[in-house]
Amino acid sequence: MKHLLAGMAVALGLAGAASADPVLGVWKTQPDDGSYAHVQMAKCGAAVCGKIARTFNSEGEYKSPNLGKTLVIDMVPNGDGSYEGKVWRPSNNKIYIGKMDLAGSSLALRGCVAGGLICSKQTWTRVQ
Repeated sequence: MKHLLAGMAVALGLAGAASADPVLGVWKTQPDDGSYAHVQMAKCGAAVCGKIARTFNSEGEYKSPNLGKTLVIDMVPNGDGSYEGKVWRPSNNKIYIGKMDLAGSSLALRGCVAGGLICSKQTWTRVQ
């Protein structure tokens, strides 16, 4: 009986790890208006959201008023490493149609207008 329970616990642990979204973790943004951030990507319901965890400028880490704010909003996985949702750009305080594509330790993020026809993009790198 002990072996059965231990086996079930291991199986459940492996199933939980296998179902973890590969985009979860901490990502470093590209500089935008001279600053960049570390964004903590986490589950938010069935989607993924990203909050600003740390901020940096040319002088090093600083306490931005944007700390803790959600930058990546309700990104829903499409099952092929791509996601769709919304993104917030702090420098102009606007929310855009958002798209993400995961490739290894790089995350291509796009903020789009005009129904997705005109996009601005950044490539983020995994921190952890």
